[in-house]
Amino acid sequence: MEPSELRRAVEAGRAIASEVGLRVDDVVVVNNSDRVALRLVPCDVLARVAPSRHLADSEFEVQVARRLADVDAPVAELEPRVEPRVYVRDAFAISLWTYYEPVETEIAPADYADALMRHHAVLRQVDLDAPHFTDRVAEALSAVTDRRQSPELPDADRVLLSSTLSELSAAISVDKAADQLLHGEPHEGNLLHTKRGPLFVDLATCCRGPVEFDLAHAPDEVEQHYAGADQDLVQRCRAVTWAMFSAWRWRREDQMPDRDHWRVEGLNRVRASLNRCELG
Repeated sequence: MEPSELRRAVEAGRAIASEVGLRVDDVVVVNNSDRVALRLVPCDVLARVAPSRHLADSEFEVQVARRLADVDAPVAELEPRVEPRVYVRDAFAISLWTYYEPVETEIAPADYADALMRHHAVLRQVDLDAPHFTDRVAEALSAVTDRRQSPELPDADRVLLSSTLSELSAAISVDKAADQLLHGEPHEGNLLHTKRGPLFVDLATCCRGPVEFDLAHAPDEVEQHYAGADQDLVQRCRAVTWAMFSAWRWRREDQMPDRDHWRVEGLNRVRASLNRCELG
């Protein structure tokens, strides 16, 4: 968020937490993009604050978290001291979560794969109405094909992203027999290393598809430890996920930090992924 919007988001998060009886003496910005994560102290709560246009996504995320709490999934939990819901204040949607002190070591690929396998096993037990991953691909494709949304995207790169998103995702989704509920974006930024073990966050991306779609978001080494994974399908999914990532970076309103770097890097990752699966 831009500085003025970020200040309003911080105040909205602080105000809501105070209103529901949590003590807030200070606010630390943990992450700032189009949405922000705030650590509220001394109550030690994580507030996720998004512009109200993302209200439906925030409500879906809370719904997913509530369902997964019943089946002991390896995910971050909603704050137990307050009502599990989304609060709205000053054009922001706010949800309150348990804050986990991070463990300052990397998660080993085998442990990463184990957490993802356990998460997938739990998700197979949950009956939840979630979009198919191709619905999310369609949103990314819309950002690419609509020049008003991505006016700075070069023509050659527009063709690259468009063909990758449309043709490759269609090929991946031909056989839906093995589709299941997924996290949607279990990349390193969405997996916390805590004293409880690895925990997934950012549950609003939950969707249906092959487990390889989730694996494509993880570091390359993780797929080697995930039993039964189709390595070729992982590579195709990785090309699609990087194309989706690139599509978001080229949107006019995207606010990811260091966006110019990631615009170039994202396109490079798409090409590298296509070459690895011999589709470039």
